[in-house]
Amino acid sequence: MTVLTLPGAGALALSVRAKALVFEDPKSVALLERVREIAPRSVSVLISGETGTGRELVARHLHELSARAGRPFLAVNCSGFSPAAAESELFGHLKGAFHGATSGKSGWFEAANGGTLFLDEIGDLSPKLQRKLLRVLSAGEVVRLGGEQPTPVDVRLIAATNVNLDQAVLAGHFSQELLYSLSSATLELAPLRERAGDILPLARHFLEFYRQRLDLGPTELGAEAAERLLAHSWPGNIRELENAMHHALLLCHGSQITPEDLRLSAIDTRAASSARAASPEGTPMEQALLELFEQDLPNLYEHIEHLVLKTAYRYSSQNQLQTARLLGISRNVVRARLIQFGEITGSVRGARSALNLPESRAEAREITG
Repeated sequence: MTVLTLPGAGALALSVRAKALVFEDPKSVALLERVREIAPRSVSVLISGETGTGRELVARHLHELSARAGRPFLAVNCSGFSPAAAESELFGHLKGAFHGATSGKSGWFEAANGGTLFLDEIGDLSPKLQRKLLRVLSAGEVVRLGGEQPTPVDVRLIAATNVNLDQAVLAGHFSQELLYSLSSATLELAPLRERAGDILPLARHFLEFYRQRLDLGPTELGAEAAERLLAHSWPGNIRELENAMHHALLLCHGSQITPEDLRLSAIDTRAASSARAASPEGTPMEQALLELFEQDLPNLYEHIEHLVLKTAYRYSSQNQLQTARLLGISRNVVRARLIQFGEITGSVRGARSALNLPESRAEAREITG
């Protein structure tokens, strides 16, 4: 069994990070194959997955399987940056660049030169830092805060996020160009509830880890406790499982973990998902439509069509052909609708002709009889 662990896991403070990762479930086996495939390539990698699914462990494994193994691997959580210090932390600063800068300092990029820099929670970067990061990726050099002279850097960037960056782009919160640069290769980590084959191997790994750390005698996972673990939805993912096994050992009075020894979260994401599916409101899109219906807006269908087309057009960087492919309609229809809705200039008459629409209300009455 392949087990990945964080270096010095026993000495690490409590956090939401996963400290171990196994590859027993079919989804995890496929992920490991994908990691092995892209690790040797000198490209940026974007890892997506919920908090606690093992994103940093995957990033470290990518580094260890690459030609940069043995060189620096630095992991930085972007959500931990203060707005004032973020630019200096990433790119460094010169003496006197800001109040209190009594000496120059290299940033994370320079420190990781020759190796790999892992930026977790990349979606939390400010627009200004997103622009600077894009320039670093494009030019392969950094400019320290307060300076003008660029410093070449050779860094493989691995970024990770627990948010949907495509949606963040649509909302104007994340740079589309940066997203393109980061996602030369992508990896998606399924939540623990969706890879049940990993639950018991991980549970037994943490059971043995904490048994040795607490200097306890042989302890095994009972069958009923195992069933309870498999039935849980693990909203906290691997970190929650680690805590559960640690606490179970502290409560256990025998040589076998029982269901009574487990203290699991009352949050059940599976039940919540089922409730949403059974709810008359359905998906978020259906809920949004129901809210529009309640407003009793005039020309509602046209309003919705305009919104869908406009959003797809902007998502596609105002490329009509890409918009057509995205929506599964012809480019002529896209162009005609864009003219009709005033998104681009052109002949309204031509647009109506392309869409087979009547030229006037009188003609519309003739068509409808």
